[in-house]
Amino acid sequence: MKVSKYLSKHLRHQPERIGLTLDANGWVEVDALLRATADHRFPITRAELDHVVAVNDKRRFTIEGTRIRANQGHTVEVDLDLPPAEPPAYLYHGTVAHSLDAIRAEGLRPMNRHHVHLSPDRETATRVGARRGRPIVLPVDAAAMHRDGHVFRVSANGVWLADAVPPRYLRFSA
Repeated sequence: MKVSKYLSKHLRHQPERIGLTLDANGWVEVDALLRATADHRFPITRAELDHVVAVNDKRRFTIEGTRIRANQGHTVEVDLDLPPAEPPAYLYHGTVAHSLDAIRAEGLRPMNRHHVHLSPDRETATRVGARRGRPIVLPVDAAAMHRDGHVFRVSANGVWLADAVPPRYLRFSA
């Protein structure tokens, strides 16, 4: 858990803090990452890194060849280069009650991230919402959004990404 959080912090939000530079698509060389973690008093072995990537329940990271990146959730400027994808009829967003007034008024916004994160099923959205309190799951009429020209992308770990979700596509009574 500590390794996953450390990697998230530095591969999604603050790579410069440990001397890393992500490429335009968010990738960094694994060797550079391992050197940087060791240089900053958080040594990770390649075996530990591979284990975290393989068993992380949220599948936050991808290793491709000699490179690694976070699958989504960046606050630093990256282009994940994910192709547009046709979503299922409904996607889901987990939230908590104190956010509902803003969501009703403005819809779902990416806040400090690049995209709104949507789950493919209610169970995943429930877990996401539960991180902040008692979860409320909002169905998103993704088929209607897609028909109306909104673009969806899906990350390597199955998280659906949209620029925003206007309120008219949300179902508050479900």
